[in-house]
Amino acid sequence: MARRGTGEGSIYRDSEGYWRSAIVIGWTSDGKPKRKTFRSKQRAIVVRKLNEAIAARDSGFLTTGAVPTVGEWLDHWLTVIAPDRIRESTRAGYAGYLKRYLVPLLGRHRLDRLRPEHIEKSWAELSTRGLSPATIRQAHRILSRALTVAVRRGHLVRNPATLLDGPSVVRAEVPSYTPAQARALIEAAAADRLASRWTAGLALGLRQGEVLGLAWDAVDLDAGTLTVRRALQRQAGRGLVLVEPKSMRSRRTVAMPTELTAQLRARRTEQLEERLAAGSAWRGGGPLGELVWTQADGAPIDPRADWAAWRKLCDRAGVPRLRLHDARHTAASLLLVQGVPARVVMGILGHSTVQLTLDTYSHVAPELAEQAAVAMSAALWGGAGTR
Repeated sequence: MARRGTGEGSIYRDSEGYWRSAIVIGWTSDGKPKRKTFRSKQRAIVVRKLNEAIAARDSGFLTTGAVPTVGEWLDHWLTVIAPDRIRESTRAGYAGYLKRYLVPLLGRHRLDRLRPEHIEKSWAELSTRGLSPATIRQAHRILSRALTVAVRRGHLVRNPATLLDGPSVVRAEVPSYTPAQARALIEAAAADRLASRWTAGLALGLRQGEVLGLAWDAVDLDAGTLTVRRALQRQAGRGLVLVEPKSMRSRRTVAMPTELTAQLRARRTEQLEERLAAGSAWRGGGPLGELVWTQADGAPIDPRADWAAWRKLCDRAGVPRLRLHDARHTAASLLLVQGVPARVVMGILGHSTVQLTLDTYSHVAPELAEQAAVAMSAALWGGAGTR
């Protein structure tokens, strides 16, 4: 048998009759070697563990320091690593999952000893508590995301969360307004000072933060377009701030209906008049820029106040109080039913993939299928295309 080289470990029998081995897995700050040792009555076991350790070390997957618990790693990941990669609102949501579910159920396990069975047992526990499959699946995704980083950094050989599927979730039909209800909302908002704010939500499917964070330098009234570059968000300890869009796809330029362009021209004039009236008390500009939709003194609109105004508008229009985000779903559904290609709708909404668009709005598929059948009838048989 070839002699092992330096750092490749050695196997020998100690004075108690045990087979022993050690491998150098790193170096201390003062240049001394760090070793991982193995001991067993059976030589074959020591050989196997030594070879596995060598392979793991050479692949960069063998930790060279103290192994954290799952709870310690999740806390480190969320507070040190994740903030540079996710939005503050997303981080805050993750923090709730860690506090309520992940750390209490899995936090005590040593990170490198976490097994798929531990995770399965935890999800079963959450299910018995009455948590929805969607909530449990989100917990699974957060855990898997954190463990993926642990693998990349050499704290784990593989991610145990990827060895099992999260709970299956039946996608619920997203609520949206009918065309008649959407028109009722537009008509009810006509007398509002910020009528164009509601038109933008219903006609373009802009997210609330994208609407409230839209500045005039992102609007081209001559071309009839607006560009989503930032979103307004309330963050703990910082107040209202502008953040980057949700994803790269969320940064987009969209064409506006002529009616919305006309409303924005009127809004621009109205805002200039408000600024003159406010004089030195004008609160617009500054780090947030000149926003399109503001309070009468130019200050940004708090998302909570915007939500309250939406509820009042729904009541005036005589329509159900759906979520403000459902105005976005309404825009998407109306576009698809009007025959706009799904890829174009994807671009307008800022979805990451066309599959997300199709999956989210699958409830309009029957109506689209009927339209397709009518169109095919007209193409092949030359009929009027009616049914």
